[in-house]
Amino acid sequence: MSNTIDRTFTTAPMMDWSDRHCRYFWRQLTRHAVLYTEMVTTGALIHGNRAGFLRYHEEEHPLALQLGGSDPQALAQCAAFAGEWGYDEVNLNVGCPSDRVQNNMIGACLMAHPQLVADCIKAMQDACDIDVTIKHRIGIDDQDSYEQLAAFVDTIADTGCRTFIIHARKAILQGLSPKENREIPPLIYDAVYRIKQDFPQLEVIINGGIKTHAECATHLQQVDGVMLGREVYQTPSVLAEVDPLYYGTEAPATADDKAALIRSLYPYIEEQLSQGATLHHITRHTLGLFNGQYGARLYRRHLSENAPRKGAGVEVLEQALGLLSL
Repeated sequence: MSNTIDRTFTTAPMMDWSDRHCRYFWRQLTRHAVLYTEMVTTGALIHGNRAGFLRYHEEEHPLALQLGGSDPQALAQCAAFAGEWGYDEVNLNVGCPSDRVQNNMIGACLMAHPQLVADCIKAMQDACDIDVTIKHRIGIDDQDSYEQLAAFVDTIADTGCRTFIIHARKAILQGLSPKENREIPPLIYDAVYRIKQDFPQLEVIINGGIKTHAECATHLQQVDGVMLGREVYQTPSVLAEVDPLYYGTEAPATADDKAALIRSLYPYIEEQLSQGATLHHITRHTLGLFNGQYGARLYRRHLSENAPRKGAGVEVLEQALGLLSL
């Protein structure tokens, strides 16, 4: 299985945040960053509104679907869906620490079961022709030695899986909330660097606490790619520099003019509103775009108060732009 995607810069899968509207917005800032969906469970895809979970805009490519599950047969079925729907990659979540997913044997708790994870990855590989990748932590609870991490990676690599996205924190499954698990366990970037050194044949992407392009440059001296989550969401303009810095191409024209970027979304917004979306579903992802600019707080407030209202359309965005000092 050959990797066809350049993962030098990727955006993290984030529940309730990295939905299709968010990804379409981000794509106006970078053409090349690999975008990841929110985690979707196998049960939701097999028994729920599959089209609702899987649909996306063609502009979103390169695009990866992240799955949550631990049953190889169910994961194989969902990997096949990913291939059929035209995703560029399907990723297995072995990093989410929430109680809800633990109880369903999803996420970080699977790090205690490396052979099961390997069976899941192998089943996914057999079911589709796209890249099958994994995202995991550096450890869980008291299973947090480098030797245990390396043994986990080694077991998964035996399947032929080549791409490992590693959140450089361990997960504490008892006693910390998911939010606390993103902030309290210390970042140990050296553990991820060491995996790349010990497994040079693997593509290793580092994730966790990365905020600036300068930090990305430091990491890229040690690993193959960087994944940013909260920083990209809260300050989307970070993405405007991605294509020149990491891919050697010009940024999209909309990346240089934030007001023009917002207005470039109007046709998409009109299309989505006609299909039943509300304006708030789309505009909530833009609230951080003007951070640091005079009028940004007024922009955020106007959208937060008016976009959820029934019948709200692009005129609400136009009014919000009028409150900025452009």
